[in-house]
Amino acid sequence: MFKRICAFLLIPFAMQATEKDSLQYSVSLEEVVVRSFKQNKTLKNTPIAASEISFKELNKMNVTNLKSLSAFIPNLFIPDYGSKLTSPIYIRGIGSKINSPSVGLYVDGMPFFEKSAFDFDFNEIDQVEVLRGPQGTLYGRNTMGGIINVYTKSPFKYEGTQLSVSAGNYAQVKASASHYANFNNTFGISLSGNYEHSDGYFTNQFTGSEADPQNAASGRIRLSWKYSPLTTIHLTSQYEYSDQGGYPYGVIDKESAVLQPVNYNDYSFYKRNMSTNGLSVSHQTEKIHINSQTTFQYLTDHQGIDQDFSPSDIYFVNQDQTQKMFSEEFNIKSAAPQKYAWLFGAFGFYQGLDNEVRMNDKKKKMHSLKQYDMPSFGGAIYHQSTVNDLFVENLTLTAGIRYDIERAESDYHAYANKYDDPKKLVSDFKSKETFAQWTPKVSLQYNFTDLNMLYGTVSKGYKAGGFNTSFDTDAERSFDPEYSWNYEIGTKLSTDNNVLSGSFTLFYIDWRNQQIYQPLASGQGAMLRNAGKSASKGVELSLVLNPIERLSFQLNYGYTHATFKEYKRSSTLDYTNNYLPMVPSNTLSLSGDYSIYLRKSWIESIQLSSQYIANGKIYWNEDNKYDQPFYGTLNANVALNHKNVTLNFWIKNATNTSYIAYQFNALGNSFAQKGRPLTCGAKVSIQF
Repeated sequence: MFKRICAFLLIPFAMQATEKDSLQYSVSLEEVVVRSFKQNKTLKNTPIAASEISFKELNKMNVTNLKSLSAFIPNLFIPDYGSKLTSPIYIRGIGSKINSPSVGLYVDGMPFFEKSAFDFDFNEIDQVEVLRGPQGTLYGRNTMGGIINVYTKSPFKYEGTQLSVSAGNYAQVKASASHYANFNNTFGISLSGNYEHSDGYFTNQFTGSEADPQNAASGRIRLSWKYSPLTTIHLTSQYEYSDQGGYPYGVIDKESAVLQPVNYNDYSFYKRNMSTNGLSVSHQTEKIHINSQTTFQYLTDHQGIDQDFSPSDIYFVNQDQTQKMFSEEFNIKSAAPQKYAWLFGAFGFYQGLDNEVRMNDKKKKMHSLKQYDMPSFGGAIYHQSTVNDLFVENLTLTAGIRYDIERAESDYHAYANKYDDPKKLVSDFKSKETFAQWTPKVSLQYNFTDLNMLYGTVSKGYKAGGFNTSFDTDAERSFDPEYSWNYEIGTKLSTDNNVLSGSFTLFYIDWRNQQIYQPLASGQGAMLRNAGKSASKGVELSLVLNPIERLSFQLNYGYTHATFKEYKRSSTLDYTNNYLPMVPSNTLSLSGDYSIYLRKSWIESIQLSSQYIANGKIYWNEDNKYDQPFYGTLNANVALNHKNVTLNFWIKNATNTSYIAYQFNALGNSFAQKGRPLTCGAKVSIQF
């Protein structure tokens, strides 16, 4: 049945259309105001390389999580690690495989500090914004590479009830429900729930069953209250539970470099409970806006992993993690557009992170236990000024600066024992580090018209140091901060009738003390250490073309050339001039949409869309030994609409392209995970 559905998606349609106006699904055409309380401008009129995707685009591209956005945005890459434990995000080559992220994530203004929280279900998402380049002046920690802002649907914008059910091959099943109510445009409530299941995509040869089944459920409630004409309050609470088999890794044969099938004896898994809660208060007068964002996030998870990934009984590791994060941000800014605009803000946070790792060395008949208590807390103050019509009309200068200070601690205990013997303390330490930094940013922009502008930006990127959770020697316990200077020029252009719009950006990043992921010499874990100098440079291009009514094309392309300029790992290993790992040389997205309206038909309209997404050559490690050559996948979607009912048929990786999604080294071997094969299915949505 599903093969027939997949084939149906690729059949061209030839149907008579009426002259009825069509819905436009193009990225970046709508004049959407940046809804974070950082700025009042639209993204189209801000000196930032940015992309925005509406909920219609997300639905059309069948984007269900952050990983699905990879390559749709220029120079954005999110590898599939194999579970939700970590979702490293890379923008322009800047990212982090372990420890704190280098790209920030905000959901309705609530910061997500841990990569283990990044892979959440995209249920009832209204819009996603991706800001490329350092955003430290306004956003602070963990934003060297950029920011991803996710906004859920507001009850002041949407009303009614929606139910949807979808099914696909590999036993993919998803059901969701949402309800939005608005009482006199004063009080609104939104409720949503979601459940999904899949049997998994990769078979473990040893067990004969799938290695990566998944079950997940989530729920969200949002209360919005216009306390007065000047004051609005939003309370958001969301919860997600997931239970997944994971890590469908195979061994790369050392002689042939061919990836072997998944074949290990112990079932590996990842379970997570996550609760995120936020209170946003906004007070606006004719002259000033005052905003407050309070966030509390609680996450607990349990990982079990056959760390040797072989049929033999060698290693099995269990890890338990608990995170408690509290943050508060407050700012005040000028309101209406004027010659001089200003913003002042303050931010504070506390993050408690407890981690326990238990290893069973079956070969040596040894147990080991490592316990980490790693709290951190800090604060920041920031300011930004904007001067419009500087010297000449339409010339704008924006300058900002931020001061961050952070205190990180590590309380570590390690125990080991032979089977049946009591555990013994073999190592412990307690250490504290303080990190502080100024991060300035200056932008100059010139608006030729309301729709066309040219800008240049210079900004400093910064990411604090910290402590490793795995190490072999005392010197590997901690790592230093990393810094970057970023230079960017760009333009944003659009015709008056929006037939053609786009943006073009050139960037150069001078990167010092880069925090590099490395496997331990023992093979039992990985750590961060600092390299000398690195550089990343490239271009970004986005175009939207609407040649005729109901027809739209989108192009998003990014090129990154990122290399080590000075990096001697040891006296015998020199990686200078090697390419940075986890950085595609190219990202490409080509999309097309066509809307058809029918005369006197039960089916009122049809929306056809397809996307080709591709990544250029990717080196997986600093030694550049293994790489994934250029590859692309083809996706498509057909939506049939009748009044309040929509039927979607979708397909991903229609050509069943084979590629490596993730690779790493451990225990003297190289392991990799293949990308997901062809998947397809159907979805029914009903709106009341």
